[in-house]
Amino acid sequence: MAAARTVNAESACEEKGPEGSCPESVPPGATIPRVKLLDTLVDTFLQKLVAAGSFQRFTDCYKRLHQLQPEMTQRIYDKFVTQLQTSVREEISEIKAEGNLEAVLNALDKIVEEGKDRTEPAW
Repeated sequence: MAAARTVNAESACEEKGPEGSCPESVPPGATIPRVKLLDTLVDTFLQKLVAAGSFQRFTDCYKRLHQLQPEMTQRIYDKFVTQLQTSVREEISEIKAEGNLEAVLNALDKIVEEGKDRTEPAW
């Protein structure tokens, strides 16, 4: 699992920013905290969800409304996307709080870091 979290130059980030650079640069070989990975995962999920549920697809479902009032359709879509993103982020925050997830993930990161220097199995 730790190997999957180590950043390398080829796959440091899935989403490229302008000029093909990563939005957040991380030095090669650095380990990203699991809490940060979870936050990045949620953000990436939301970006892809919004991209998959494009305005065009939305208007395909509500053709009549879009024909009669295209501006209102756009506002409804924008509000829907905003509320969906807010709802998902709130749910993830609740899950993190209920399960004390940040502390657990940080403790796991610490255990993994401490175990890197060991040559023999812990059990």
